[in-house]
Amino acid sequence: MLSKERNDRLTRIGPGTPAGNLLRRYWQPICAVNELTDEKPSKRVKIMHENLVIFRLPDDTYVCLEENCAHRACSLYFGFLEKGGVRCPYHGWKFDKEGCVVEQPFEPPTSSTLGQKLQKAYPVEQLGGLLFIYMGPAPAPLLPRWDVLVRDDGARKIQYRPDLNCNWLQIQENTADTTHTYYLHGQISINKGLRSGNTDYYYRPIVKYDFDYCEWGIDKTCTYGGDVPDEERRPPLIFPNILRIPEGRNENMHWRVPIDDTHTRLIMVSFQPGKEYLADKNVPVEFMPDDLLPNGEYMLTNFASQDRMAWETQGPIHDRQREHLGASDKGVVMLRRLLEQQIKIVEDGGEPMALVRDPAKNKIIEFTSHTINRLEPAGSVGR
Repeated sequence: MLSKERNDRLTRIGPGTPAGNLLRRYWQPICAVNELTDEKPSKRVKIMHENLVIFRLPDDTYVCLEENCAHRACSLYFGFLEKGGVRCPYHGWKFDKEGCVVEQPFEPPTSSTLGQKLQKAYPVEQLGGLLFIYMGPAPAPLLPRWDVLVRDDGARKIQYRPDLNCNWLQIQENTADTTHTYYLHGQISINKGLRSGNTDYYYRPIVKYDFDYCEWGIDKTCTYGGDVPDEERRPPLIFPNILRIPEGRNENMHWRVPIDDTHTRLIMVSFQPGKEYLADKNVPVEFMPDDLLPNGEYMLTNFASQDRMAWETQGPIHDRQREHLGASDKGVVMLRRLLEQQIKIVEDGGEPMALVRDPAKNKIIEFTSHTINRLEPAGSVGR
């Protein structure tokens, strides 16, 4: 179990919170490139308790600003998009991509705020059909060039799941949980008569499982018994809020992006080798339909709905004071230790793990399972 204080340190992600400061050290996807069109070049986005607007300017550059104007708090979503920045629709103050006010109509040229950084602004980069923002302190790390985002020997697709009514950590802890697949995906699907190769694969007895800290987060292995015994390397957890799923010819990456403390957005990129390559602005985007039944119950007819049930029914923020962990929760405990360790590193002025700063190592990143002993955190999370 975790005390309320420790639970809050790992789950609360507003500005200035321990976990919020940590997650802001990593580039987060904010929307798909082709969501910003000539007809609709602006999009409101809430991320980690901050209300932002992402803009595509007339020169096809991108700007991300806090939604409410620093002058009199009018929404910049309705602003005028001009070369070099965004002009507030209320009084015409113009802000550049850094959030500096560069024009102040009706104010004297000696205005003390002209040229000052008044508006919260975040750098934006484009990769793999997605727009990413960095919300942490300068200098920003490199945007990681994950293989599913940069390979050009196939086609990408971006998917949004319906926003989830729970804290981000409940979703990410699921990635560190190996044994849930037997009952949550295997048994539920069998009970509903949804027999398939995918269901049968997970509906096998698990005789051994293990976890290791690795270069990017946590690596997992699982050994199956039964009629078709084998050992599987489970999808790795990329710190702090990514799941990487290798699925043979289809590769996937999932970002669990906190909207606020009790809501999370899932953005997924799938890559299929051998298909026609499409430029970033042409990568298709799919908004997946809501998988709740008309009465509000969970469908439970696919893995996404089964996961959603498990995550959301823990509550908006899981009360970890009430839980009783077992040996199979080793990966969950490791993730919590890692979060606590990396939060402390940031609080002490250091740089957390899994950031990329060397361009030579950022041409294409494929997940590797090299265990890094120096990542073994001291202390325990308590069970």
